Amino acid sequence: MNFNLKNKYALVCGSTSGIGKATAFILAEEGAKVTLVARNENKLKQVCAALPNPELHNYIVADFSNPEDLQQKLETYCATQHGFHILINNTGGPAAGPIFSATLQAFETAFTQHLKCNHILVQTLVPFMKEVNYGRIINIISTSVKQPIDGLGVSNTIRGAVASWSKTLSNELGPFGITVNNVLPGSTATQRLFDIFKDTAKITGQTEDEIIEESAKSIPAHRFATPKEIANAIVFLASEQASYINGINLPVDGGRIKSL
Repeated sequence: MNFNLKNKYALVCGSTSGIGKATAFILAEEGAKVTLVARNENKLKQVCAALPNPELHNYIVADFSNPEDLQQKLETYCATQHGFHILINNTGGPAAGPIFSATLQAFETAFTQHLKCNHILVQTLVPFMKEVNYGRIINIISTSVKQPIDGLGVSNTIRGAVASWSKTLSNELGPFGITVNNVLPGSTATQRLFDIFKDTAKITGQTEDEIIEESAKSIPAHRFATPKEIANAIVFLASEQASYINGINLPVDGGRIKSL
């Protein structure tokens, strides 16, 4: 790819593994200066050091279960370092389980880690984006916003809320050269996916291997995505080439969703 993101600053959340990590690498390869966000400083240091031209990149240690701390650290960073042209909102999803038996605390935790923290990130970063008339906000959510996934009750609910929040933002921020889009990964070979399979096995009595085989067969591609395949779509939406794409939900799922 040649998206020429040189001199663009990108903030990538949940960037020490999986889709977030893959996205950080491609952004760096395309010339962006990347700031990683996650809660484990040791992992952040390792990923930051492994990025192309590591001296250009940085990280922020923050836990999305503590939005006040996240906000304080972001505000301090932007005031003392720089703003951001690109925001990748990416947070690990809630645990699997049916919605009927979900606790109120599970909903509150998911709301805080996803919608509340996403909103803090946007409110902190958008003033700079408006100033430079360039902004790309990409939320990594789920195909469940188009087709709810059985056994992911809390996740289905919060992802739908983020999708509506994002669409509303896209209308409000469009006049300022800022686009807001959602990427909807299908089944992707990450630790999150295999944790879901493990939880599902406990509930259904099936083996994890049986669940993995059934899940792969339900995808026309007959395989799971790699994190890099999802990251390729994310980085395209972050580029100047995607300047007229705004307010969409982009499934990257190997054709699994049954609807158009």
